Amino acid sequence: MSRVFLSGSIRGGRRLVETYRLMADVMLSAGVEVLSEHVARETVFDDERGMSEQEIFMRDVGGIQQCDCLVAEVSVHSIGVGYEICYAVGLEKPVLCVYERDSNVSAMVLGNEGVVVQSYTDPDELRQIVQGFVGSVESGGHVSKKVENTG
Repeated sequence: MSRVFLSGSIRGGRRLVETYRLMADVMLSAGVEVLSEHVARETVFDDERGMSEQEIFMRDVGGIQQCDCLVAEVSVHSIGVGYEICYAVGLEKPVLCVYERDSNVSAMVLGNEGVVVQSYTDPDELRQIVQGFVGSVESGGHVSKKVENTG
């Protein structure tokens, strides 16, 4: 079973929490262990209330160290998500960054050839992208170059 670290904005804004839940559900239904399922919970702030900043940092860094790949939703600007992507790239983990088509995504993500970048327009397209990436990581066929949708 693959282990995936799901990365999505928490303190940068929770507008896409339903999208994070969809992504987690897609991975869980494929038999993948989501090491950071808390990202997809509406209760994440309550869940983290008793944790120090250092405990949150150590939990997330530990999850990235343990994961087989990282999947990030990058439509909402988040320093934490950017840090997690960079950390995973530094560890040579396969990374997928997805974003809503027409979002203003950072050039630091779009220009990074060490990650797969894919835009989506609806939940079905997002589901296919996430399933395809996770499936390719599980089969050892990960493509470590940037991929862009043109449609």
